[in-house]
Amino acid sequence: MAMQKLKGAVIMGKDTIITIGRQCGSGGREVGIALAKDLNIPYYDKELLKRAAKESGLCEEVFEKFDEKPTSSLLYSIVMDPYSLGIGANGIDMPINHKVFLAAFDTIKKIADEGPCVMIGRCADYALADYSNVVNFFLFAPMEDRIKRVAERRELTPEKAKDYIQKTEKQRASYYNYYTTKKWGATTSYNYCLDTSVLGIDGTVELIKHIIDHI
Repeated sequence: MAMQKLKGAVIMGKDTIITIGRQCGSGGREVGIALAKDLNIPYYDKELLKRAAKESGLCEEVFEKFDEKPTSSLLYSIVMDPYSLGIGANGIDMPINHKVFLAAFDTIKKIADEGPCVMIGRCADYALADYSNVVNFFLFAPMEDRIKRVAERRELTPEKAKDYIQKTEKQRASYYNYYTTKKWGATTSYNYCLDTSVLGIDGTVELIKHIIDHI
C-alpha cells in the first residue's frame, strides 16, 4: 500500500481527530463511516454542513450548492483579514458563498474542540493545522476501480462515471488548492496517503486504526 508520513511528530491520544481527503470513487466515505463506527466516535461529512447551516442561520441547500466548490478570489482576503476590506467579522455585506465557507471553517474548529471524530474533506486538515491531535489521511485508487464504484453507486455508464469523477475532482482540487497553502492529493499535503484498492475498504480501515494506535 502506498503510504507516506510527513516529517515531525504528531502528538496523539484519546482525543484523536482524523481527517480524510479522498479521490472521487476511492471509498473515502465508506472508510470514514466504518472507521468512526469502530472507534465509537462521531463522523462528519454532510453532517458538518447541516451543523454549519444550523449554527449560521443559513439554509442547508445553500451549503450543498457551494460544498467543496471554488469561489472568487475575494474570499482569501476576507479569511486572512476580514477588516482589511471594511467587512465586519459577523459577515455582514459578504456574498453568500463567502459566508458559507467561513461558517464551515468555524464549524470544523468547534467540532474539533469537542473531542475525537472523523471529518471528510472540506479542507479540515488545513482548518485544524494548529491542532496537535490531528492526523490527516488522503485516500486514492486506480481510475478503473473508481469508475466501477461510482458507476454502481450512481447507476451510470462507465463513460458517464468517469466524467463525473473528473468534474468532481476538478472542483475539489480547485477548492482545496485555493483555500489552503497545500496541493490537493499531493503526498506532502497529508500525514498518510493510502491506496484503498490494495486492502479494500475493511482492510484500509484496519490499517488506519493500526497507524493511529502506533503513532
